[in-house]
Amino acid sequence: MKKFTAVCVLLMSIAFFSCKENASSKVNTSNLESAKERDAVINLGSAIIEFDKTEYDFGEVTEGDLVEGSFEVTNTGKVDLIITSAKATCGCTVPDWPKEAIKPGESGEIKFTFNSRGRVGKQSKSITLKTNTEKVTETVRIKGTVIKNS
Repeated sequence: MKKFTAVCVLLMSIAFFSCKENASSKVNTSNLESAKERDAVINLGSAIIEFDKTEYDFGEVTEGDLVEGSFEVTNTGKVDLIITSAKATCGCTVPDWPKEAIKPGESGEIKFTFNSRGRVGKQSKSITLKTNTEKVTETVRIKGTVIKNS
C-alpha cells in the first residue's frame, strides 16, 4: 500500500509541476496562419461539377468499330475542381480526363474510347469519376447498340 501511495504522490507531483508553463507560449504562429488559410478555403465550399450531358448515345455501330466521344465538364464552384480518377465498368471503355485542376468558371473534357469488338447487342457502360465535389463520385453513361459484323 505504501508503494501505491508513493507512486500516486509521484504522478501527481509530475502533473502539477509540468503544468507551470503557459500553454499559449507553445503555439506555433505559422501553424495558426496555415489554419486560417485552410479555413478560408473550406468556407468557400466544394467544387461543383456540371456536365453538358450525363449520357452519350452512340446509336448503332458495327462490331469492331471504335467509338470515341466526350463529356464537357464545367466547374461552377468557387474552388478548383480536381478529378483524381476515372474508371469504366469494363476494359472495353477507356476514359481520359484532365489531370490538372479545373479553375472556377472553366471547363474540361472527359474523353473516352469504346471498343465494340466482341460486344454484340445493346451496350450500357459507366464511367465513374472521383472528384473533390461534395458527392465525391460522379457518373456518366455510354450506351448504344453493336450490330454483328457479317
